[in-house]
This record gives sequence, C-alpha cells and structure tokens, in this order.
Amino acid sequence: MARNQQQNEKMREDRIKQIQAEALHQFANKGLFATKIRDIAEGVGMAQGLIYHYYKSKEDIYVELIKNALDKMNAAVLMLKETPLPPHEKISMAIKQMLYTIETSEDFTQTCRLIAQATNSTAIPEDAKKLIEEKRDLPYQELAKIIAAGQKEGTITAGDPKELALVFWTSLNGLAIYKATRREHTSMPDPGILINIFLKE
Repeated sequence: MARNQQQNEKMREDRIKQIQAEALHQFANKGLFATKIRDIAEGVGMAQGLIYHYYKSKEDIYVELIKNALDKMNAAVLMLKETPLPPHEKISMAIKQMLYTIETSEDFTQTCRLIAQATNSTAIPEDAKKLIEEKRDLPYQELAKIIAAGQKEGTITAGDPKELALVFWTSLNGLAIYKATRREHTSMPDPGILINIFLKE
C-alpha cells in the first residue's frame, strides 16, 4: 500500500531533523569549512546524494540552523516578557531554566557554540551574517526592559540595564560553551550565584 501524504510528510520532517542534528554536531565541532556533506550523510546513515533531496548545500543547512537557533531564543525571551510574574521572579526563573538546559541538553550547548563561532567568523554565508545581524540583539533588549522594570520596583540591583543584560547573557552563553567544549560531565554552578548578581537581598 502506498504511503499517504501525511506519512510522507512525517518521514520528510524526521529526515530533516536527523540531518539538522548531525549537521549541528559537525559544524559545532569542526566548523563550516571543514565539514563536508559526506560527513553529515555518514553520521545520519544515508547516501550522500539523498541529502540533496532536502538541502541544496551544506551552507543551506548551516543557515537554517542559525535561523532556527536565533528564532527559538527570541521566542523564549518574548515568552518570558509576557509571563505574568514580577521582574525579579522572571530573572530568577530564567537563570534556573537556562542552567538546567545547559546541564541537560547537548543540542542547546552545541547551538550556543555554533552561534558564537558564526558571530566571530567572516567565512560564513551572507544569509547567516544577515540573520545574526537582524536577530541577535533582541534578547539583550528585552531583558534590559525586564531589568529596568525590576529596578523601578526596587527588586533588581542598580546599574545600567543594558550592561546588566549583557552580563546576564554572556555569563550564561559562556557557561553553555564551556559545557559544550568538555567531554567529561561538567556540573553547572549553583543558580544562586548568578541570581545574587541581579536581585537585591
């Protein structure tokens, strides 16, 4: 019996997810230039030619990974913004959730590593550069607004909200990259260490 359209679409989605997961691992560890389509194909366990049924090139996979990563991060920040909690609780919750995700999700830490590499490289596709330029600042801007609101309430430490947002994101991103670049199990610090930087006692 021929597969129906829904089954075909599900199979296609599953294949794309497999390709993206393997490509993320390859790109994060070796970089775009050193990664070949055949490496991705071998990692997924499919013929090299079959990859081209889903993507025209490794650069297309790379750009899609960058876009997906930035979109997910921005969506998470906007969701945090809309969460019906006071600012200091939003900050505390975000730190705890981020540290948990860093601790438990290799995909997340490898994605942070990939974005860091892409941001510091000129040898990436123009579409990836444009995406980074367009989307990377939103988390900093929105968190700065949350911090400023908490300062007005007297629950968040004094300081330039933009600078505090910078400390927030670079600290967590640095921890994610630290985790991604170590083979042995690496525990994250106590969330209270970071929380105490931002919240008044």
